[in-house]
Amino acid sequence: MKISISILGSTGSIGETTLRIIRKKKFNFDVHVLAAKSNYLKICSQINEFEPKVFVVINKKIFSKIKKKFKNKKTKIYNNYDFLEKIKKKIDITVSAIPGITGLEPTINFTYISKKILLANKESIICGWNIIKRISKKNKTTIVPLDSEHFSIQKIIENHKANEINKIYLTASGGPFLKMPLSKFKSIKPKDAIKHPKWKMGNKISVDSATLMNKILELIEAQKIFPEHHNKIKIIIHPQSLVHAIVKFNNGITKLLYHEPDMIIPISNAIFNSNNLNTFAKLNNKIKNLEFYDVDKKRFPIVKIIPIVNQYISTPIIINAANEILVDQFMKQKISFSSIFKHLYQVLKDQNYKKYAIQEPKSLNNIYAVDSWAREITFKKIKKK
Repeated sequence: MKISISILGSTGSIGETTLRIIRKKKFNFDVHVLAAKSNYLKICSQINEFEPKVFVVINKKIFSKIKKKFKNKKTKIYNNYDFLEKIKKKIDITVSAIPGITGLEPTINFTYISKKILLANKESIICGWNIIKRISKKNKTTIVPLDSEHFSIQKIIENHKANEINKIYLTASGGPFLKMPLSKFKSIKPKDAIKHPKWKMGNKISVDSATLMNKILELIEAQKIFPEHHNKIKIIIHPQSLVHAIVKFNNGITKLLYHEPDMIIPISNAIFNSNNLNTFAKLNNKIKNLEFYDVDKKRFPIVKIIPIVNQYISTPIIINAANEILVDQFMKQKISFSSIFKHLYQVLKDQNYKKYAIQEPKSLNNIYAVDSWAREITFKKIKKK
């Protein structure tokens, strides 16, 4: 029987990697919904190759072009997710990989109608985890984190009790500036920040890797996914990006999960839940030199916010929203690389910060209200400089 699968963010790196897996096992899958924002050429290519039942195109201009081009195709083209109300049978797997806060609502909607959600949208966990957890429990939907770090933690600890675990380490590559002299940080340009040494990723997450904000966000995610280990999680630098999580146990044993820096490994494992996946992963039997370092706070000042990432219930929403604006402004060369942390710190010190940070995110409207304030105040802090 075929696996019905949907991919939210099908033209991004996670989406395309998932489609590589489907391509190799095409007769095993029934592609139900693909969704993307505006990459016209990739959308056309995916419709022709995978013939999904539905393609959601968010950008209205591109939607009009795609709808006209494929008017005689079996694939139905939509500009929104209103059609979900008509889906009667649950989708087996949904890969949620739309970046940013815009990925939150579709993730919530698909949690109602999917047996399993493979979750790669950070905002869904950081901002809406309580909502998703509640819906998934009620609808018996399994949530599997797709970040290689969280996937690895889950694999290592799945047969262990909480009181057996002493420490959990999230590994960070250190990004492109790990060895750069600090004196040169003032001259960092966007084109330099998006050149990740190990992973091919989008601009925003590449900049987050350079600042180490990606690990702050992953730390918040890990604390929500594994709440019983909330105070045990620590970030360390691992330049080779081969070890994705390390767990230290109280009995003196330390376990780590090692694999090549290719997202096809956690994605294919999450889809098939199998120990025999040589079709997808090129196995490297030679373990290279593995290095691990404590985080240098001068090089990565963003880690100074770790003690307050969970100061109030909506602090993570504010941090996430402010960072999105700051990365965007850096990419537009409106602010410097080094000022990203400074502006973020100013937002967290704003006189109205607590008023919004204490608001409980019970609904999407609650989340959007806090998110909107954080974006607005971040722009104001930038303009003051």
